[in-house]
Amino acid sequence: MSLAILVPVLITAWAIALLLLERRFPYLPGYPVLRPDFWTDLVAYTLVQSYLLGLAIFAFIGWLDEQTGLSSRQLVRGWPVAAQLAFFVVTHDLWQYWFHRLQHRNRWLWRIHEAAHAPLHVDWLSGSRSHALEILIAQTCEYAPIILLGASPEVALYKGLVDACWGMFNHSNIAVPRSCLLWIFNGPQLHRWHHDLDTPRGGVNLSTKLSIWDTLFGTRYLPAEPRRPARYGLVRSDAFPHGSYLGQLLYPFRRAARQRH
Repeated sequence: MSLAILVPVLITAWAIALLLLERRFPYLPGYPVLRPDFWTDLVAYTLVQSYLLGLAIFAFIGWLDEQTGLSSRQLVRGWPVAAQLAFFVVTHDLWQYWFHRLQHRNRWLWRIHEAAHAPLHVDWLSGSRSHALEILIAQTCEYAPIILLGASPEVALYKGLVDACWGMFNHSNIAVPRSCLLWIFNGPQLHRWHHDLDTPRGGVNLSTKLSIWDTLFGTRYLPAEPRRPARYGLVRSDAFPHGSYLGQLLYPFRRAARQRH
């Protein structure tokens, strides 16, 4: 089986495993499998948006490479594939931390980030909810260095596998025990507090994969048990167009228009 086929198969298998674990070991009991916005998140965001934006992003990176010829220098091609993957995972995670932090503190960027915080249920699928503009910015900055620095072709696929599986795990509604590894690696134990409406303003637990950035830069937040998140979603959740992908796509601009009047 080719890697291009194996990666989506592994991602699907991982999603099914998380779904089953959520039913067996729920952190917050009572979540329905087909919770509100399930089909919007699965079909519109996970399948359609991801596919179409992926085509646009890689077309743009290909055009950029034609203009610069950077990939022909193959600056990292001589490294072992594992070293290439580790380099791009760590460097992108650090960039993503600061971009994510800025999204929570800049009112313009927050408008396109609101979609990611709108789900009222945080589970294995809710992490797919990201506004198209946010994806265009974040994934262009993620995959452009991989291609322009001349990484081995399989590195982008491995990176996509790591991103998808770790993202689903971070958002999963699974009662995962706490451990000392949380000082370095992110997990649902930390990330569910990022979505909690009652956490400190400005954003906490902003790391994607390596929680060490939150530890180093003072945004780590993990209340003592048995306290649990009280509510997810947005402060004005009633104004958000739940269930409508198009409505969610236009929502940031409608807000901007209203604020100008």
